[in-house]
Amino acid sequence: MSYNLLKGKRGIIFGALDENSIAWKTAQLAHEEGATFVLTNAPVAMRMGQIAELAKATGSEIIPADATSIEDLENLVTKSVEILGGKLDFVLHSIGMSVNVRKGNAYTDQNYNYTEKGWDVSAVSFHKVMQTLYKHDAMQEWGSIVALTYMAAQRTFPDYNDMADNKAYLESIARSFGYFFGKDKKVRVNTISQSPTPTTAGSGVKGFDGFINYAEKMSPLGNATAQDCAEYTVTLFSDYTKKVTMQNLFHDGGFSNTGVSQEVIEKF
Repeated sequence: MSYNLLKGKRGIIFGALDENSIAWKTAQLAHEEGATFVLTNAPVAMRMGQIAELAKATGSEIIPADATSIEDLENLVTKSVEILGGKLDFVLHSIGMSVNVRKGNAYTDQNYNYTEKGWDVSAVSFHKVMQTLYKHDAMQEWGSIVALTYMAAQRTFPDYNDMADNKAYLESIARSFGYFFGKDKKVRVNTISQSPTPTTAGSGVKGFDGFINYAEKMSPLGNATAQDCAEYTVTLFSDYTKKVTMQNLFHDGGFSNTGVSQEVIEKF
């Protein structure tokens, strides 16, 4: 059921890989709610996914961009404004990668070249995206920028590895840039701290099934799904959240405020 929450709004969605990804589901829902947008991902990720199918279904254009490249981002922002016919109302940053995780390197035995690459892709890219938007004055007043994060930024989950550090840095960027974007442009910046979600990217973390099962037993409302996250993201793109900014918003069924659940006690 559509509520026309995003009727007439324009945006960019980063990170739609396949139908399991939160960005993919957000794009589908944003389309249903009346938005038009450009889809983008790194060229290597686009070869892995099915983004062309999503573009066709939502009537969107695709602009490949490496989110760590200022040149690519400037091209993306400039072309998006041209294609969509005006400044942007929303941007979703749904990007994350740890080469150390992919290579099976323990947190205590990192390859720092891999660490730097993952940090750039997962966190610094968010600053680069916003700096490009800011310098090009590409956001409408009361626009909304959202990035996806995870609670490993606050609590230790050993197998989440250096992605936890990346997420902590990402959340700090949202607060810091959110101040300037709010004060100077009336644009809001937030992060959503989502439940562990069985996406292609998330499933690469060692012990991920255990993460999901534990969180499900700990959360009073159960884990938030990718579709749930898409719905929450759309509310943050809408005009109903115009004064919400510089927040890390937990979307996790209550996991983040639960000390222990009866189910977990019984398990042990």
